[in-house]
Amino acid sequence: MPTPPRPTRAELNLLRILWKTGPATVKQVHQELSKEREMAYSAVLRLMQIMHTKGILLRDESQRSHVYRPAQKQDALQKGMLRELIERAFAGSGKALVLAALRGGHVTPKERKEIQALLRDEEEAR
Repeated sequence: MPTPPRPTRAELNLLRILWKTGPATVKQVHQELSKEREMAYSAVLRLMQIMHTKGILLRDESQRSHVYRPAQKQDALQKGMLRELIERAFAGSGKALVLAALRGGHVTPKERKEIQALLRDEEEAR
């Protein structure tokens, strides 16, 4: 099965909901999205239909209300997007990406400590 196309920002927002809640109907997704921002039910329906056509969502049509779920797991999609970002923006260097994130203020002090602990654990495992 070919890899689904890279999702747009709006599609990623919708995917985050499905990754958090699990398979859901358009109504359920609309209710969750409404907690974050105003979006018409018809717009959510249309977006989910487009995502299904593009292969980003899978749809179970066995019930009256169709149930949608992501075609890819969250970590698989993120790894693919990250790999593409590293290739395109950082000339294939993961180190350059990490340094840019650390130097650019994109990492909180708490996250920095978690990264340091992860690196220590990796070093001790060797």
